[in-house]
Amino acid sequence: MSAIRIAALALPIVVLASSFAVAQQPKATAAATPAAGEVQPTLLGQYGDWGAYAAAPAGHKVCFALAKPKTTKTEPTGRKRDPSYVFVSSRPGENVRNEVSVIIGYPFKTSSDATAEVGTAKFAMYTQNDGAWIKNIAEEARMVDAMRKGADLTVKGMSGKGATSTDQYSLKGLAQALDKIEQECK
Repeated sequence: MSAIRIAALALPIVVLASSFAVAQQPKATAAATPAAGEVQPTLLGQYGDWGAYAAAPAGHKVCFALAKPKTTKTEPTGRKRDPSYVFVSSRPGENVRNEVSVIIGYPFKTSSDATAEVGTAKFAMYTQNDGAWIKNIAEEARMVDAMRKGADLTVKGMSGKGATSTDQYSLKGLAQALDKIEQECK
């Protein structure tokens, strides 16, 4: 994976994990001021189970759709992990559109792949630290199309400590969230 792709993922993750949590909190808390130097994304809209966001760290526009899993399963049970998220990001300054990525909530097993399934379509994802991206970039458009039309996305992976996880994301509202970020990040 290129350093640019890793850095590009790091920004939305840091920004959105905190902002998604803020967006889910009561209005009084959502008005909290960001820490110095922190970039706060703007919620463009909530569509079903997906939020559409935009940010401009260092003047470079980034738009993304974000969802948390509806169900999570970790085996053996009781293993602790951080929250997981799936993103579909666009970075027009880098000519990147609809890049699918996952933050799984634990460091993946080194040199392991994760899998993503939408209906009967399966996609291999390469992993690094706690992130996963589609392995065959040529399949990314097919994956996004399947996600737009599908009901749910299932992501499976293995931690460095041997625990397996299965996260299921609802795709309700994804198509509208993607339309919104496409409009925002032309």
